[in-house]
Amino acid sequence: MKIGPIIRELKIGREIDVTYLEGKKIAIDALPTIYEMLATIRDQKGGYLHDSKGRITSHLVGLFNRTARMLAHGIKPIFVFDGPPHPLKTRELEIRKARKEEALQKYLEAVNKGDFVSAKKFAKQAMSVTDELVKTAKQLLELFGVPIVEAPHDGEAQAAFIVNNGDAFAVSSPDYDSFLFGAKKVVRNLKMSVQKKEVPTIYELDELLSKLNITREQLIDIALLLGTDYNPGGVPGIGPKKALDLIRKFGSVEKAIKSGAINWNFDIDVKELKDIFLNPPVNRDYKIVFNEPKYDEIIALLTEEFDFSHSRVEKELNDVRKRLEREKRSGVQSSLDSFFG
Repeated sequence: MKIGPIIRELKIGREIDVTYLEGKKIAIDALPTIYEMLATIRDQKGGYLHDSKGRITSHLVGLFNRTARMLAHGIKPIFVFDGPPHPLKTRELEIRKARKEEALQKYLEAVNKGDFVSAKKFAKQAMSVTDELVKTAKQLLELFGVPIVEAPHDGEAQAAFIVNNGDAFAVSSPDYDSFLFGAKKVVRNLKMSVQKKEVPTIYELDELLSKLNITREQLIDIALLLGTDYNPGGVPGIGPKKALDLIRKFGSVEKAIKSGAINWNFDIDVKELKDIFLNPPVNRDYKIVFNEPKYDEIIALLTEEFDFSHSRVEKELNDVRKRLEREKRSGVQSSLDSFFG
């Protein structure tokens, strides 16, 4: 997301230990999270991990480890998946598809040459999340008993709605898009990695807007100048600093256009674009229900179907078992204390 440099320059957000999120529900924007896993969980040649049948398993490795460790730490993940693309997103998706096809060819050429450094770079640019990857991801998450929410279109919009509706503490996403949809809190780097190279960081929308001295609608204005999924590329010649200066000076994209300060060459009306972020289509009939993980079925799926190491799967699941059993005992004790108190 192109407002990232503005946010990073402000040096807002605070690093947290995962224990801070204990007992809290976190709405996870599933698609960029899976992309992140596909980008980082790779073999030495830069390709995806595969099972013996040639099926991609990088996303399952990431989802299994992250979900198990969240549950073991008392964090309650809610996975929010994108629905069909918004009609106005079609052009951007076509551009991305063309870029990925080009990157795939470069990846194959690099592998054939034995240039694995370049291969890894092009492999990340070529990656895509297929329907099959989403299907197997949901299959695993359902066995974990964690809620899955389907968005009408954008997962980040739905995740923001769940947070602002009081049904989750924060959105977890690798990017900042959720702020445009009004998410009050966003957690980045919630990777639950054993190496702990990247520390989870929590950002708050109110702090962001206060430090920039702008409104949320003006944050959307800045994003529109820089380019979003709905107006790819943004306005030529405008970078983050200039976009911020223009919106502070004129107050809105509309006024900047009217003054002649910017030339709006998109065939989409500014108000229509803003409305996508201010009033996005969301699923209001979602259900947040956590069920007991089906441990034996998770083991069977991962070890028998996708060739995971039985001992590693068992180890992660044992930590989940211990945590959930402790929560159960604590719940029973609390009920008894309440009854006899």
